[in-house]
Amino acid sequence: MSHYRPNLRDLEFNLFEVFRTGEQLGRGPFAEMDVETARGVLAELAAVAQGPIAASFADADRHPPVFDPVTHSVTLPESFKASFAAVMDGDWWRLELPTDLGGYGVPPTLRWAAAELILGANPAVFMYGAGPNFAQVVHALGTPEQRRTAALMIDRLWGSTMVLTEPDAGSDVGTGRTRAVLQPDGSWHLEGVKRFITSGDQDMTENIVHLVLARPEGPGVETRRGTKGLSLFLVPKHHFDPETGALGERNGVFVTGVEHKMGLKVSTTCELTFGQHGVPAVGTLLGDVHDGIAQMFHIIEYARMMVGTKAIATLSTGYLNALEYAKQRVQGADLARAGDRDAPRVTIIHHPDVRRMLLRQKAYAEGLRAVYLYTGTWQDRIAVLGNASAGALTAEGAAGTGSADAAPVTDPGTVSPLDGVENAGSPADVEKAGPPAGVDLATAKRVNDLLLPVVKGVGSERAYENLALSLQVFGGSGYTQDYPIEQYIRDAKIDTLYEGTTAIQAQDFFFRKIVKDGGAALGVLAGEMTGFVATQAAEDGRLKDAVVQLGAALGDLQAMVTTLVGDAVASLQDPAAVYKVGEHAVTLLLSAGDALIGYLLLRQAVVAQRALDADRAALRPGDVDFYTGKVAVAQWFARTVLPELAARRAVVEAADSNLMDIPESAF
Repeated sequence: MSHYRPNLRDLEFNLFEVFRTGEQLGRGPFAEMDVETARGVLAELAAVAQGPIAASFADADRHPPVFDPVTHSVTLPESFKASFAAVMDGDWWRLELPTDLGGYGVPPTLRWAAAELILGANPAVFMYGAGPNFAQVVHALGTPEQRRTAALMIDRLWGSTMVLTEPDAGSDVGTGRTRAVLQPDGSWHLEGVKRFITSGDQDMTENIVHLVLARPEGPGVETRRGTKGLSLFLVPKHHFDPETGALGERNGVFVTGVEHKMGLKVSTTCELTFGQHGVPAVGTLLGDVHDGIAQMFHIIEYARMMVGTKAIATLSTGYLNALEYAKQRVQGADLARAGDRDAPRVTIIHHPDVRRMLLRQKAYAEGLRAVYLYTGTWQDRIAVLGNASAGALTAEGAAGTGSADAAPVTDPGTVSPLDGVENAGSPADVEKAGPPAGVDLATAKRVNDLLLPVVKGVGSERAYENLALSLQVFGGSGYTQDYPIEQYIRDAKIDTLYEGTTAIQAQDFFFRKIVKDGGAALGVLAGEMTGFVATQAAEDGRLKDAVVQLGAALGDLQAMVTTLVGDAVASLQDPAAVYKVGEHAVTLLLSAGDALIGYLLLRQAVVAQRALDADRAALRPGDVDFYTGKVAVAQWFARTVLPELAARRAVVEAADSNLMDIPESAF
């Protein structure tokens, strides 16, 4: 029996009832897709996900890839190869591509819904399938010859990786030392070592194209410190004929180690060495321009969205497994009859504490799904608004699938997290920021940028902590490999670490997406949410208490923003004041996530309540329970979780810098 439990009903509810994605299908950039086809795609993919994609999930964990240090090669288990083939041979990767590159031209919301199904069933399958998606970046940013390479990457389904991290550089990418030396023939020879490279080698595709950040050297090349001095190079595993794709000799990029990991074991996390073993690592400069970090961010930002979706997908199947178990496992009497020895035994879903754990999982699984799909609606908007500028590259539309590399928030040599603070205005200016009269393309992109650290940072943190509750529902059985929860937890922990840790996401969220933006994007979201509160408070008394709680939570969140902006401004005179931001940025990020979840759960509740009020007899089987659950979980979250923001606000407002005064020896 498959481990994977998709929530197709909730995906369709979000897409077609809450966010009304169907209204934009059949026209503009999504002219090739209609609602009926979209539903069919999701239903068919859900079946494939539960079947061949999920089939190798446990086996590939128990029998991970084998690294041969002599040949510098990695061999994957046969069971996993079959799962990978189910995706690639089934052309599911075409969902990620626009029509001009052989794809289906579906909106980002639908693409991410489809991605959830694969990521929940077997996340490494999605990651190894990065080649065609990375090709979008090469096609958009490359030279004419490199666009031909992009076509080969798609036509021949080559693998691809993003290569940033070095052994001593970690998230501080700007200190990387890997260099690219310009040759007389115009090519580049790379020298150095990179670490934590997801999909760095495998034996499922005939070639792999590595996208490598390196520091260029040579005649006429300007040397710059930090991230601004990095360029992006295409370095194939095998040389190839640029017209036919026929493979030639091995290039000088070799796997010199594979990490032994806590989880996600079938995903090879490699050390790559360039220019050693007597073979030069030959690469070409992407686009023939030195703009590496900006080019790589087209991939990084997509990858962060993918990581958040992966985490949320895992939480969803963890919750549904726990729910199924709770409905079957008989233990103890009803608490109200605990003293009655003759009372019948009940399934554990009758116990209040089990219900508490299940409802919390449901709230975060379904709320976070709404968060990533809501973010997808902004990406839909970007695609529509940008349709007039054909070929324009956007972070959400032309990028690859994931990597274990982390992107920097700051580079000490070039950028400070406080850059722009002096122009941010007073905390009151941020507080008063409101939505513009109309949302243009630039605004839509900024809102999407604001939401990405929420999807990745909050999605990964909340998924990991709630998967622990999934295991708790199973009791001791959940700690065994009889059930998939223990593997879910091991596989999900990486989501809080790669593509930038939660602290990096939080600092990015605050310094870049709020302060440097002058609160504009945050104001758009705040305006939307406060408008919802005002409207719903007057419309439906049944949800009034929950709406009031949301309004209070939004006030608490804004107060936290105001306080931390004040600390950031104060640090221009007193540098130690920024420590308060560093200590509480994660609190702000998680609080913003909870407020957004509360808002989206209530939006769902409004839609669900209207459906229940309309004509219950006309509903499909199970829909009454589904909609009832939507109303219940929104009210529970508002009553139980949103009040926590008041306490967090008090902590943030009372913050000092004493944390940094504690001697290291006292720890």
